[in-house]
Amino acid sequence: MLGEKRDEALPLYNAVVTRGRAEHWYREGAVPDTVDGRFDMIATILALVMLRLESEPAGGEPAARLAERFVDDMDGQLREFGIGDIIVGKHIGRMMGMLGGRLGAYRDGLAAGDIDGAMIRNLYRGAAPSPDALRHVRESLLRFQAALAATPMTNLLVGDLP
Repeated sequence: MLGEKRDEALPLYNAVVTRGRAEHWYREGAVPDTVDGRFDMIATILALVMLRLESEPAGGEPAARLAERFVDDMDGQLREFGIGDIIVGKHIGRMMGMLGGRLGAYRDGLAAGDIDGAMIRNLYRGAAPSPDALRHVRESLLRFQAALAATPMTNLLVGDLP
């Protein structure tokens, strides 16, 4: 059933990717402007959106469709990089594990009122950037998360991110 409805998640997924590719993350935020850095930023935005969806009683299925879209996109990206069928599954499994780790890290960090540790581990791969860069990303993510919380689910589902 989810597979048949995965196209419903495309506008929201595209909005997540667009948000994750915004240049300020890489310039002011010093997120590495690499394939891995862009994956990390998109996965962070995706995690925040999924957490928002999961906060709604009817959000579980849209969150699952969004995760399916992520898998489809990553599968295509890996194939474009020339990774063969045998290895793609392992990479996708790792990426889903990374997304799950981000969901947990940001859920815990938001609950505790401190996402710096989650950001350093997941966006900077353990090497903290300058305090200004960290502050830029923290404040931007927290503003985004607060705006998500205030955005009606119907808006989110059509890709209208705040």
